[in-house]
Amino acid sequence: MRETVRRHLGKLITGTAVAVAAAAVTVGLVLPGSGGSGDRTTGAGSAEQNAIPKDGVYEDAPAEGAKGVGSDPLTPDEVKRAKSIATAGNVRLSARDVEGDRGPQLLSTNLAGDAEPADAAGSAAARRADIVYYDYKDDVLVTKTVNLSTGKVENTDTSHGVQPPAAKDELTEAAQLLIADPLGADLKKDYKHAMGKELASPDQLSLSAFVFKKQNVEQLPAALSKCGDHRCISLVTKVVNGPWIDTRKLIVDLSARSVTRLP
Repeated sequence: MRETVRRHLGKLITGTAVAVAAAAVTVGLVLPGSGGSGDRTTGAGSAEQNAIPKDGVYEDAPAEGAKGVGSDPLTPDEVKRAKSIATAGNVRLSARDVEGDRGPQLLSTNLAGDAEPADAAGSAAARRADIVYYDYKDDVLVTKTVNLSTGKVENTDTSHGVQPPAAKDELTEAAQLLIADPLGADLKKDYKHAMGKELASPDQLSLSAFVFKKQNVEQLPAALSKCGDHRCISLVTKVVNGPWIDTRKLIVDLSARSVTRLP
């Protein structure tokens, strides 16, 4: 298990080495087990996050349920309600997630800004949530601010070319694309050498990633020219209960669903 495997792709390397190297080229690193998006309320890719109906059925927002106070983190009921409000109606029908399915790709849900003070009569201040999602249909990042008391979307911010850290579902899909691509052959060889069996599923890997920034590459492959407008990430892979495998030069364009090797 300790033997180093040296191939053109990279090698089995120590956890410390890959963590330091990845941190040196980026901020916003998504670490294994971190939830993927920095979501402070629920892990990205959780069952609740992925439970948005994609059959075009319109549903009322859930009842308010348990509520936090002031700057308390959003409760599970508030998270569920905020996501339902933000992704209702046309958003649910028109947007597409990382797999191309109906509905947006949710990245994070957080308490919006500073909580407002109670009014003079002592009424509880309205709590708001920021819902951040990526629409792969138009390659656009959308942030919606939801008033949890009124059940209304108060503000929508749309940005092109803004690429926050990847969510857990995006990491899984990127790994699936890499495993299926011819450029993933060395990854599978390294995995078999380490574990004595075939690599067939992203579940066999502990995944982290950083968003690929093309401006940091001197000799940019033509296939990566749209990164930034497209959602491109570089995976950092670790065998579950095993060593790290260096795949940082294999860039996955999630928008184009393609894999490209850096020079």
